[in-house]
Amino acid sequence: MGRKGQSITLSVSERDKKALEELALEFGMTWGDRPNISKLIEAIARHHLQIAPNHDWTQNRIQGLETARKALLDLGKIPEAREIAQILQERSELTIPLRAEIEQFLKNPQPAWRRQIDNFIHQQQPFCLSYRDAADRLWEYTIVHAQIRLLETKREYLVCRCEEFEGNEDIDELCHNWTLRLDRIQEAAVVAIARPWKQDLERIAVEFHLSGRLAFAYHDNTGEDETIGDLEGNPPIRRVVRNIFSTFWFFRDISKYWEDCAVVSPEIVRDRIREKVKAMSQQYSS
Repeated sequence: MGRKGQSITLSVSERDKKALEELALEFGMTWGDRPNISKLIEAIARHHLQIAPNHDWTQNRIQGLETARKALLDLGKIPEAREIAQILQERSELTIPLRAEIEQFLKNPQPAWRRQIDNFIHQQQPFCLSYRDAADRLWEYTIVHAQIRLLETKREYLVCRCEEFEGNEDIDELCHNWTLRLDRIQEAAVVAIARPWKQDLERIAVEFHLSGRLAFAYHDNTGEDETIGDLEGNPPIRRVVRNIFSTFWFFRDISKYWEDCAVVSPEIVRDRIREKVKAMSQQYSS
């Protein structure tokens, strides 16, 4: 009678043999009621069982991947966030709440409210939403123009023009513009309303002059500069006119080079710059 299979010899200690038999029992690889190591090895060879790395990831590694997943989600990079979520789902080190969150995300990677907002913007459809700010106050906004923008913090925001202006600390010309963090709209009800859609945010033109090395090296990284002049004078300066939608974000942008940048007009924006410079000076006056 011919042999039904090839045989191999395993050189293992009694301890390892016992461990293999326990694995065979665990995965139902038995001959009768006895563990069968040969069936265990055959199942591994045929990919009926998979060999995986030890599940010994630290919580720092798990948390780092989870932070990356949420950052990608903020950026609207849903496929990349799903890839990380699938890696995490395979790990046994996840806490029960995190595993539940990951599984829920994989079932529905983009919240319904975010899909609604994207659709409303695409359709130029005004809408209302609820928003909870950093002080845990609830606000209602009637939005007549909106954009999803990646601002300098590398986080996506809903930048919108609203009918409401109460609580807005910007100048009167821009007081209907709001910048809302997307992760604070998660529980919001987003509803379409009957209003005309505005074609842009409120804006004002701000002129500023650049000097020093910046006058030579400057380029528009916002897409909102209306004019970038040639080098003029001695020492040379460069005149720039930008249509801004927020003094807050404008100041954040030019704060990287205060000493090489002078805001010329309008006067109301120059006044705010003066207030900031005065406040900074007072910090170092004592």
